[in-house]
Amino acid sequence: MTLMPSTRNAPPHAGAMLEALRGLGYSTAAALADIVDNSISAGATEVRIHFVWAGEASRMTVLDNGRGMDDADLERAMTLGDKNPLTARAENDLGRFGMGLKTASFSQCRRLTVASQTEGNARCCLRWDLDAIAADPSGGWLLFEGAAAGSADFLAPLAAQASGTLVLWECLDRVVTAEYTADHFCDLIDNIEKRLAMVFHRLLETPEEGEPALTLFLNDHPVKPWDPFLCGHPAKPWHSPSAKKMTPAGMVAVECHVLPHRDAFSEPEYEAAGGPEGWTAQQGFYVYRNGRLLVAGGWLGLGKGKAWHREESQRLARIRLDIPNTADMDWKIDIRKATARIPVALRPWLTKLAEDARTRARHVFAHRGSPQPRKKGEVLAQAWRTETTRTGVRYRIDENHPAIAGALESASGTLRPLLKAMLRVIEETVPVQRIWLDTAEHKDTPRTGFSGEPSAEVQAVLATLYNNLLQRGISAAAAKRTLAHTEPFQGFPALVAALPE
Repeated sequence: MTLMPSTRNAPPHAGAMLEALRGLGYSTAAALADIVDNSISAGATEVRIHFVWAGEASRMTVLDNGRGMDDADLERAMTLGDKNPLTARAENDLGRFGMGLKTASFSQCRRLTVASQTEGNARCCLRWDLDAIAADPSGGWLLFEGAAAGSADFLAPLAAQASGTLVLWECLDRVVTAEYTADHFCDLIDNIEKRLAMVFHRLLETPEEGEPALTLFLNDHPVKPWDPFLCGHPAKPWHSPSAKKMTPAGMVAVECHVLPHRDAFSEPEYEAAGGPEGWTAQQGFYVYRNGRLLVAGGWLGLGKGKAWHREESQRLARIRLDIPNTADMDWKIDIRKATARIPVALRPWLTKLAEDARTRARHVFAHRGSPQPRKKGEVLAQAWRTETTRTGVRYRIDENHPAIAGALESASGTLRPLLKAMLRVIEETVPVQRIWLDTAEHKDTPRTGFSGEPSAEVQAVLATLYNNLLQRGISAAAAKRTLAHTEPFQGFPALVAALPE
């Protein structure tokens, strides 16, 4: 006879459990994104988020035009843990844990009301009220029917639709805190707009075949997509073709992008392209699932020897990485859809791709995006060269640069040794530490290459070197070709072409 193990039934206390779930760490933008995910999974093509400032009585609503839910479906949606995260999902389902609606909402408010209707059927409405549950600790998991007293009118916009769902957040104690003002509320809305524009940018963009998959409004203002990869920007120096790898959990696709240098932007364009967190923070991997952004930036623990950090020199590198929703467990997607971990089997492949993108981004950053010779085999004459020795890197002036070579050739008598001594002093006093510090503090490389200088000053220096080349017996055409491939004049082809014959 087999003895059954002794067991106990240990259900969680409703009030304590619900209060604990509030601490999962959602931002308001991330919580709203989770609600929008549910709308998309329900087939919605339009989602309207509305914010109403009324001090402690402020509220937020999310209204979609999806297929809606009947009473039984709504009860399942409002039940914590109704779905097993191990259960297979539809290919376009953005959910996983069956907790997002509740945990995202509880992280921001104490009263969650959801009303929904399917086409041709009456509206149903259920509500979680944490204050009511706290007032009756022995009452259990009380799910209320209908809106709270005085809140029924807030559900009215749903009545104008054939189907859809409206989510209402009230008692926003995690948002409207002590000394919180209308200005803070407006700043919050601006921040939410930027983040939703990033999270859903691929769904908000109009595909080639027609309408966008999603239209999103904040207080009746359409949210415009923010593309991290600046697709179509004329100055974008490089992006890779899509690299794909089949895994046991499905296909993974990667595209590497290097963005233009700051010099290619106007100030407003540069600010916008930096994203919600700024250029340095937004570098690295962008992990998508079904077109929805999960992770925005960072190197996901990759690196050779030690993990790469976000560095100024790699801030132009951004990598698009697509995974299927069947890979959630392999990638350890968390309940907030805010973190991901690369499976061990994919780390060497992704490290190699990322290393190439980082190297290219570093080159564009260091050289301010200056164009290289277009023809294969042409060499760009640079005034500085690097020497790598066992004791480190040294910077030397290249005496073959036309400006240096011309000065040395023209020098006579004691002037030539003095000139070479001057060049050596310059080499030995390069302010490396100061340049490094200024770059770190100002988040940009120092201005070089005549950047921002009037063309008249560039012309004056260019004309001096041009005349020197002519005096040394070089033809006008050859002198122009030389200067066109000489740093920093390769960035001024029109000025070089305008030199007199």
